[in-house]
Amino acid sequence: MKKTAIIIDDERLARAELRKMLSDYPEVEILGEAANADEALVLIPELNPDLIFLDIQMPVKTGFELLEELDKVPSVIFTTAFNDFAIKAFEVNALDYLLKPIDPKRLSDAIQKLLLLDEKDIHAADGRYESRHILTESDQVFVKDGEKCWFVKLSEIRLFESVGNYARVFFSTNKPLILKSLNSLEERLDTRIFFRANRKHIVNLRMIEKVEPFFNGGLLLEIKGGEKIEVSRRQAVRFKEMMSL
Repeated sequence: MKKTAIIIDDERLARAELRKMLSDYPEVEILGEAANADEALVLIPELNPDLIFLDIQMPVKTGFELLEELDKVPSVIFTTAFNDFAIKAFEVNALDYLLKPIDPKRLSDAIQKLLLLDEKDIHAADGRYESRHILTESDQVFVKDGEKCWFVKLSEIRLFESVGNYARVFFSTNKPLILKSLNSLEERLDTRIFFRANRKHIVNLRMIEKVEPFFNGGLLLEIKGGEKIEVSRRQAVRFKEMMSL
């Protein structure tokens, strides 16, 4: 199946060179180019590519700052001249990173990684409009907390916790803070998977290991990471309706 891509780089010659190299790969269709992060923020939701080739150091906003502003992140192959910076700045969840000038063999390896991705992880053409509004569990999001960065599938996130105007994201052994309110997250999450347990928590229903009766008609959920989350009495009624046949 053909994969779609956007090239994001402030250097016109770098974009042209990469496009020329990609012409050897008919399985990758270049949908467009962006010369900076702001252009990319328009193109990515509009074209919904499977992949972005992303430069890190760009004027005004870096590649990482661009990713922070995206609600849904495509697969990412970084293209950068800064080897040490790239390795230090993100963990290996990105599909790949290529050092400029790009080596043809390294590009070939990166394309093979893209083509080997499980089909369920690729954004299907059908329902693209809807996917801009509701994030599915197979979508991945970019999470940045200080110098640490992650690409995380929503299916791997077990819990969101409100911390003022921020939200703490629980996945694996990590609990970074992101500058998003719980209410804004709730609007984007699939309610079939993510449940608003109370004023402070949204839980991944697939991550619940145990349900117990709790004080005043509520429920107590035990999540896979060991967290125990109270479900308010009102939400307990809704939870029982959702989980019953």
